[in-house]
Amino acid sequence: MKFQILHTTRYHYVSDIADSVNEIRLSPRTNNNQSCYQHMITLSPHAPLYAYEDYFGNLVHTFSVSEPHSELVITARSVVVTNDEALPRQSILPYSEERAIMDSEPFLDQFAEYLHPTDYTEITGDVQQIAAHFLHGETIESVSQLLSLITSGIKHDYIYDPAATQVQTRIDEMIKLRRGVCQDFAHLMIALCRCIGIPARYVSGYQYITDLSGGNADFEQASHAWVEAYIPNVGWTGFDPTNDVSVTWRYIILAYGRDYKDIVPVKGVYHGTPQQELKVSVDVRKIS
Repeated sequence: MKFQILHTTRYHYVSDIADSVNEIRLSPRTNNNQSCYQHMITLSPHAPLYAYEDYFGNLVHTFSVSEPHSELVITARSVVVTNDEALPRQSILPYSEERAIMDSEPFLDQFAEYLHPTDYTEITGDVQQIAAHFLHGETIESVSQLLSLITSGIKHDYIYDPAATQVQTRIDEMIKLRRGVCQDFAHLMIALCRCIGIPARYVSGYQYITDLSGGNADFEQASHAWVEAYIPNVGWTGFDPTNDVSVTWRYIILAYGRDYKDIVPVKGVYHGTPQQELKVSVDVRKIS
């Protein structure tokens, strides 16, 4: 499918700021599942953009605005084509053989950064208890089956509530609240995977659901986060614990990382007032 994406980030400051230095990850990736054919970033105030590729292969742009300004607007426009077919992939080995591969030293070395906990994906006592429940709840036949159980379990046990958490919320707080947003659900699943020994990474991007909104004129689109886990002898495979649906052509990938901290869409520093208002708008349209 072919999509046109408009992502606008607008900062308004109560008084002028200056010396704003920023880093943005708003460029869709090109991989086996999607191709980015057009991409353009515009800034107001205008500033030159510099690009580099980070450790995870994400395209990063940096810019700075030295003169005083009370508003900063970052607009990213993209055209992306995704695979028309569903992308889920199943294990091709029994769990005992997959387990032996995941416990091997070469595997542990290869995927070390996706197996160790991070600030957002701590392996707490609660995480260990939840992981044990999935491991001992029923006979595990494969890694893909286990990942599907975790995805469904998070969707079933936690409530999607945009007012419950903030961008800094950690797993232990989210588990106690039993509610959160896609970022929280993704972090919980990643922590559970790593606790079990399955490499997992955070994925930022978009999910096209406009045609599923029932014609609701007030429907508001947003960026999305989900998980990719590595299945031995299969590869990286997408799972969405927020919705418990297959990761298909509806998903458009921006960036990969160990957790949210690695893929923050826009971050920066500046001199001036800390009082600011942030508005983000996302429009994903299917085009012919």
